[in-house]
Amino acid sequence: MNQISPTPKIEIIPSSAPFSEAQRSWLNGFFAGLLSDATPLSAEQGASVMEGAAGDGDDGEAPWHDQTMPMADRMKLAEGRPLRRRFMAAMAQQDCGQCGYDCHNYSEAIASKSEARLNLCVPGGKETARMLKSLYEEIDKAPAAPSSGPSAASAASAVVAEPGRSRDNPIAATFLSRRLLNKKGSEKETWHIEFDLSGCGLDYVVGDSFGIFARNDVGLVDQVIALLGASHTTKVNGKTLREVLIDDVSLAPAPDSLFELISFITGGTTREKARALAQGEDPDGDAATLDVMAVLQKFSGVRPHPEAFVEALEPLQPRLYSISSSHNATPGKLSLTVDCVRYVINKRKRLGLASTFLAERINPGDELKVYVQKAHGFALPTDPKTPIIMIGPGTGVAPFRAFLLDRRATGAPGKNWLFFGHQRSDCDFFYADELNGLKTSGLLTRLSLAWSRDGDKKFYVQDRMREVGRELWTWLAEGANIYVCGDAKRMAKDVERALVDIVAQFGARTTDEAVSFVGELKKTGRFQQDVY
Repeated sequence: MNQISPTPKIEIIPSSAPFSEAQRSWLNGFFAGLLSDATPLSAEQGASVMEGAAGDGDDGEAPWHDQTMPMADRMKLAEGRPLRRRFMAAMAQQDCGQCGYDCHNYSEAIASKSEARLNLCVPGGKETARMLKSLYEEIDKAPAAPSSGPSAASAASAVVAEPGRSRDNPIAATFLSRRLLNKKGSEKETWHIEFDLSGCGLDYVVGDSFGIFARNDVGLVDQVIALLGASHTTKVNGKTLREVLIDDVSLAPAPDSLFELISFITGGTTREKARALAQGEDPDGDAATLDVMAVLQKFSGVRPHPEAFVEALEPLQPRLYSISSSHNATPGKLSLTVDCVRYVINKRKRLGLASTFLAERINPGDELKVYVQKAHGFALPTDPKTPIIMIGPGTGVAPFRAFLLDRRATGAPGKNWLFFGHQRSDCDFFYADELNGLKTSGLLTRLSLAWSRDGDKKFYVQDRMREVGRELWTWLAEGANIYVCGDAKRMAKDVERALVDIVAQFGARTTDEAVSFVGELKKTGRFQQDVY
């Protein structure tokens, strides 16, 4: 086994970059620590350096913009920065687009007061919403930031997107079909889902995402109404209570505002317990299990008025999925690769998540509110001759299926290499016949597989990359683009670390030079990630 020892001097950020020496030193350590075995500065050390170097508190950089970094570390790094930068640090850092912005523009919109909704960061959930609310209380105390004109966020909010191009202006599309991708014996449940777009006129390009507004289960809604002691025909905001609870609000993890409402209309120990939960505390050790229905059961003696109850709930958020089809290959149709996610509250399954909704509670011909989210840089090369390397375990294969189908439909001559992995080869090989067929036809130049549960030792896509490192380096040297899709917290980091090792070993570079090489791939758009 070859092991590359890091050299003492780490130079990722060039001396010509607009940073002080202290800032360059911290950033070099930070990025090298992410990509190699070098030990980065702690969050406290990094924050100390940044506070001392930032001058007016903002150098335009966002060192916390990392999906794998805990909230506390991100906020520590943002200490001393302007409020708009701390808003950004509080977000989930995925630039997924579910909020209708990227992280930077969402923070700018909140800071400029053009966006009052603090709960749009779906991946960040309660943790982000709580931090944004806390920071928002400072907004009137903070000095106004200098401005040379309307921000990008403000300008964007002034333009109403055309139908089907924004979460705020969805359109109706028809559900066509679903089929299970796993075979008997799998521990997972993943579905191939198809929609008909011909009626609504939506189109898309590979790399885009598809936003879906799910509906809450009618049975769950009726149980909630019964716990409220209300009638399902009670009018709320011009609709029946039942309609509002099905289509408009989330019944998943209970928001802090619901606990606040309960604390306002009750007293004694019940009030204190509700207040504690509203502040993020966990007096009974059950906070993680409390969805809306479970809260009504927990505080069974309290029955909020239906209007106040609905106002205390969060809006039903859309769920974004990577599109796994090509409009060039199948005009008017769109496919998704969807994990069916269930969660258990008080020993009962809740079926409110979008994936379960798609897997179980819609039928062919049903219409759903949907929209297309444009890709944030995750796109095929402009030159169809460019080779591509795709790394997508599990449902991460979705956009790469789209890439391959699109390249076949357009006759793109570039070579294609796919790394796919999952648990077991006999039951978790998604699109096996299709991918093998593409390989036989020559469109898929290489197919490298990794199964983590087939042997005595777990084996992942990053392990397979190292096995074929020499060939992978050859493709990179020939100008290939590399793409990664899937889990951000472990897989993406492990894949990037493997890539650095391969560049160092087979590209005859030091670790520092390999890190710099991978950084340059990102800068030039040759290394793109769609991770979550």
